[in-house]
Amino acid sequence: MRISTSMMFDMGVSRLTDLQSNLVKTQQQISTGRRVLTPSDDPVAAAAALGVSQSISMNDQYAVNRNNAKSALSDEESNLANVVTQLQSVKTIIVGAGNGSLDDTQRQDYVTQLKSIYDELLGVANTKDSLGNYMFSGYQTDTQPFTKSATGATYNGDQGQRLLQVAPSRQISVSDSGLAVFENNSVGNGHFVTAAGASNTGSGIISTGSVADLSQLNGQSYSLTFSVDPTTGATTYTYTDSSVVPPTPSAPQPYTDGSTITLGGTQFSISGKPANGDTFSVQPSTDQSIFTTITNLITALSSTAVGSTNQTRLGNNLNTANNAIDNALNNISSVRASVGARLSELDDLDTAGSDLKTQYTDKLGDLVNIDPIEAYSSLTQQQYTLQAAQQSFISISGLSLFNYLK
Repeated sequence: MRISTSMMFDMGVSRLTDLQSNLVKTQQQISTGRRVLTPSDDPVAAAAALGVSQSISMNDQYAVNRNNAKSALSDEESNLANVVTQLQSVKTIIVGAGNGSLDDTQRQDYVTQLKSIYDELLGVANTKDSLGNYMFSGYQTDTQPFTKSATGATYNGDQGQRLLQVAPSRQISVSDSGLAVFENNSVGNGHFVTAAGASNTGSGIISTGSVADLSQLNGQSYSLTFSVDPTTGATTYTYTDSSVVPPTPSAPQPYTDGSTITLGGTQFSISGKPANGDTFSVQPSTDQSIFTTITNLITALSSTAVGSTNQTRLGNNLNTANNAIDNALNNISSVRASVGARLSELDDLDTAGSDLKTQYTDKLGDLVNIDPIEAYSSLTQQQYTLQAAQQSFISISGLSLFNYLK
């Protein structure tokens, strides 16, 4: 076959272009550290790398979500710690206010402190997070959770817990509703609540009581009415069980100061000297707002405590408030324990996410990264090949019969 001069030049230029293109591509691979620069370099590896890259992006987003969750839960924990401090101050006030040597004016100092604590707690309950959302309003993040009322405070939020996706198969709550934190605090001992009649005139003080037999607690209520024999001075009481239809008072029972009274699954004691007609009640425990407890306590301390009747009423009110504050502290402790558990879980998920990212990164490297030794060897070989091709092309292109004619 005859090879024309133009054909020779075309073939030489084409070959040199291919060699130079391969050399440039190898240089790009070395400079980027990637073997697969375009999907056409290795379609299978490119498709697999795309999936791994998406997994890395999702894993990174979960890490961002976990950081956001940690921030939200840490802020909540800080506020809950503040609530505990304020409630402990309330307990100190209750102990101090029970001092029988104080007069009504001196107790007003405690009232002033309680009003300040109330305002502080209301401020905590209406706290906003770093994004400007109310922390304790459930899903209603733009609604102020609590507004002051005559009986304590009104809750305007809901029971929702906001969730964040912190792992492929895990959502975690980053908030607790104001209902769970400030409202769901049981009164009494958590099973039933004892109370003295508001119109009592004697010195009888009823204890918080405890459960005698849990199986017998069926939500029934009891009312006790005391009688004092005007002749002998003997004190007896009758009780009425609300579960009996029609409610019928029991036979008179002898009263002994401080002795244990057992009704159904409940047991409690009444100390002091109840007056004729004094009443006491035992009812199933219900939930009460922290703000209602403090408001009731303010009312109790604002009322006169002059005289044995008022002193007794104050003692019963202080006992009721003290039990309610203890229950509120227990509830806050439970919420804080839940927050701590969630923070601990986030730390564990961070560790797992970091390990997973390492695995994804290694897998992606195996798919698209170069082997440095192989790449540099290939670059050197391609340089020699290109140089040899250039030199041979120069030699061949210089051949001509005219060079041998004289």
